[in-house]
Amino acid sequence: QVQLVESGGGLVQAGGSLSLSCAASGHTFSILGMGWFRQAPGKEREFVAGIPWTGSRNNYADSVKGRFTISRDNAKTTVYLQMNSLEPEDTAVYYCAAYVRNLATWAMRNADYWGQGTQVTVSS
Repeated sequence: QVQLVESGGGLVQAGGSLSLSCAASGHTFSILGMGWFRQAPGKEREFVAGIPWTGSRNNYADSVKGRFTISRDNAKTTVYLQMNSLEPEDTAVYYCAAYVRNLATWAMRNADYWGQGTQVTVSS
């Protein structure tokens, strides 16, 4: 079992920045990678960014490339999402996910554990 706890959400004006954290605990040795997803009101949950535990190729949704950066700590127990140049369209509940069984893709169906989510609101 892996437990995930997000933090760092809040309210920010357009053009501002926020940093999210996701702390993993439990059987963290089994994690293959972690990702961030978001779900805006009335919309489906979507992939934002992912970072594999081995290798260095991070992945980003086109909508956040150049603005968001995903990173992890050396202990591989915390993942961060630095969000810059925020836009009202970035308003959503942000969830982190851990992949244990399969990291062939960053598809939601492959994620094994989820955090409870943290609200990010960007005002215009």
